[in-house]
Order: sequence, then C-alpha cells, then structure tokens
Amino acid sequence: MAALRERLTIPVLAFGGILMAVMQTVVVPLLPDLPRLTGASAGAVSWMVTATLLAGAVLTPVLGRAGDMYGKRRVLLMALGMMTVGSLMCALTSDIGVLIVARALQGAAAAVVPLSISILRDELPPERTGSAVSLMSSTVGIGAALGLPLAALVVQYANWHVMFWATTALGVVGLALAWWAVRESPVREPGRFDTVGALGLAAGLACLLLAVSQGGTWGWSSPRILGLFAACAVVLTLWWRQQLRTERPLVDLKLAARPRVALPHIAALLTGFAFYGNSLVTAQLVQAPKATGYGLGLSIVATGLCLLPGGVTMLLLSPVSARISATRGPRVTLALGTAIIASGYVLRIADSRDLWMIIVGATVCAIGTTFAYSALPTLILRAVPAGQTASANGVNVLMRTIGQAVCSAAVAAILVHHTSLVAGAPVPTLHGYLLAFVMAGTVALVACAAALSIPTDRASRETPRTGRRTGAPRDEALEGA
Repeated sequence: MAALRERLTIPVLAFGGILMAVMQTVVVPLLPDLPRLTGASAGAVSWMVTATLLAGAVLTPVLGRAGDMYGKRRVLLMALGMMTVGSLMCALTSDIGVLIVARALQGAAAAVVPLSISILRDELPPERTGSAVSLMSSTVGIGAALGLPLAALVVQYANWHVMFWATTALGVVGLALAWWAVRESPVREPGRFDTVGALGLAAGLACLLLAVSQGGTWGWSSPRILGLFAACAVVLTLWWRQQLRTERPLVDLKLAARPRVALPHIAALLTGFAFYGNSLVTAQLVQAPKATGYGLGLSIVATGLCLLPGGVTMLLLSPVSARISATRGPRVTLALGTAIIASGYVLRIADSRDLWMIIVGATVCAIGTTFAYSALPTLILRAVPAGQTASANGVNVLMRTIGQAVCSAAVAAILVHHTSLVAGAPVPTLHGYLLAFVMAGTVALVACAAALSIPTDRASRETPRTGRRTGAPRDEALEGA
C-alpha cells in the first residue's frame, strides 16, 4: 500500500494542479450570460474573475510560507478544501455577492502548484525531480486548455449550476486523493509566522492588481485608479522595509535580490505576460464575426477546441523539457522556451485568418510555455534553501499572475484604441490584434534575454532528505542551503 501511494504521488499532485487551472477558467464561458442569470450588472459579474485573481495573488506567497513552516501537505489540503468549498457555494446559489466570495475562495487553489513542487523536491530522488516538476508546471496550461471547452459544453447543454456541481465532485476526489497519497514533508523552517508582512503584502498586491484589472473600466486617469497605484507604492515600500528588519520575514528579500533568484522572478513575470497574450487574443479573434473580414465567428466551444491541441502538447512535451534541463540546464530551457513563444507570435502575425494557422501558432506558443514554465521552478529550487522552496515558488507564481494581469490590461488598451464599426457595434480590427501579438512576442524576447542573463556555475547541491552532496547538472546549483 505504501508503494502504491508513493507511485501515485506525482499523478495526484498533477491532478490537483489541473483542477486549479480548471477552476480558474470554468467561469469564462458564463460571463456573457451571468448578468441575466444572477440579475446583477456586468460590472458586478466581472468581480467573479477579479476576486479569484486577487485572492490567488495574495494567498499564493502566504500559503507557500505557511507550508514551509507548518507542513506543505497540511496547507495543500487546506488550499484544495477552500477551492472545493468555493465550488460548492457556486453550485448552491445565484446571489452575486455569495458567488464573488466563493470565487475568492477558489483563488486559494493558486497555491497548489508551488506547494506541490516543493513536496516533490522533498520526497523524490534528484533523478526524478526534474520530470515531475516539469509535469507539475505544465498542469497550468493543461487545465486551462481542458477547462474552457468542457465548461462551454456544460453551459451550452445544461444548467450552469451543473458545471459547479461537477467541479465540486472533482474537488472532493482531488482532496481525498491528496489526503491518501501525499505524505507530510519532513522539511520545515520553524519560527513565528510574519503576520504583519502577510497583511502588508496582501494590501499592496490588492491595490496593484485591482488598479491593473479595473483600469480600463474605471479609467486609467480616474482618482480611484491613481489612488490605488499611490496606495500600492506606499504600502509596498513600508512592507519592503518591514521585511528587511524582520528576523523571519514572509519573503526573504535578501535572498530574492540575488541574481539567481531575482532574474527567474523577472523572467516569470515576462513569461506570464507573453503566455497569456496567446490564449487571450486567440479566444477573441476566432469569435469575431465574419463581417469583420478576418473573424471566424466560432462559438465558445469551438474556441476552446482551438486551444485544446496546445494543452495536449504541453502534457506530451513536459518530459522533453525536463530532459533538456537535465542535460543543458534549466537556464537554457527557459531561454529556448521564451524564444519558441516569440516564434509562435511570428506565425500569428504572418497569418491570423486561416484556422489551421491560428491553431499552429497557438500550439507553438504553448510548446514554448511548456519549456519556460517547467524551467522556472527548477531554477528556483536550485537557488534557495530547502526550507524556503514553497514560499519562493509561491513568489514566482505570483510574478506570473502579475504578468498575466498586466497583459490583460495592455491587450485591452490596444484593442480599445483599434476598433471599427461592424453592424453598428465597435469591434477590434485585425491591426489591433496584430499589434497585441507584436507586443507579446517582444516581451517574450525580453524574457529570453533575462533567462540568458541568469548566472551559471557548477556547484553542488544538497538533497533535502539525506543532506548528501550531489553534483548539480551543469547549471544552477543550490545556493545558500
């Protein structure tokens, strides 16, 4: 029985990661109809997405730090439990206020991936860690690619509450499997939890992401948006000073400032931006009406199917990315991945009218994302002590989230300024979409430059369970452990 549990640890954790991504995307097909279904305004309904984004961004580093201190399995089960309770609440109500709170609870699932990666580092032998971490990182894209068409099918042929009943059942299964198969990691970093730091980070991130996500709606020069950016700057400055003075900070800023940690965080932000542009713009472009001259007029189900090959490709290529990291180093894998993302946008710019070329371009971007996302946690694992892996990877995931939020705002700003009237309604022009592709591809190239700037050395690293010194593969090694 123990051997079976050990063999199932990786699939169970990967299932949890896929569930997290599915939970984040299932609401997308519902957004156009939710005002009618809930009796709420479109602005109120948009908070069902914003609440998940804010909660995920705030809770990911906090739960990561809690996992390092109190047990990663315990906090993982807590995150899966909050996600499942949120889904159950969505299944039971049509009240927009309760739905927003429920979606915020589902945002806690964003911590599942960094916690799982940290568990894999603690529990697996070094020769298996790379492939397992690559698979875990790929679950973000796999779940998103699967969640959109499946949710669209449910919405099209059944009551919208059925979708949340289904995700609740999946959440219960994932929680039970994790409780049974995942054992508690012995690696801890004891001390007092930095409550002040957690509250300060939460306030600063809430101001930042709220301003970025609502800027297009409220107006970028409106007093509310400017006030939020000012509050963010003040709060995060005070938080930074508090973290430097605290003996056991929520985020070790001195460690995070080292090039081998800081540059992967910067690359994560840029990669998150470049990755999100692919799915965001593709979904809008293929659904544009045929009267535009470029749109295909596809349904939301067909749109999800266009992105599905990318998700399948991410699953199939995760072992390949791990092999490249093992032989050439994760820095090379990250640079290769971001370069592939940029080449995918070159294809999108060359032809965004034919469906098969759109699918090919989107899939190439997904391939690059697989390589980049698999390399980022490996770089972090080799640059931080074993007792800080969950919190450090939580910060890395946070940077991806911020990159996605900024990408969403930037794409919206471009498309708003490049529209034409179709049947009396403003619709983005093809030129606007191409500008968005140019922007995302340029950001991918900047991410590639950041990856190539990460210092390399050949040093030793310490396995977390035995403390033995083992040779590091050619590139980053554990620093400070």
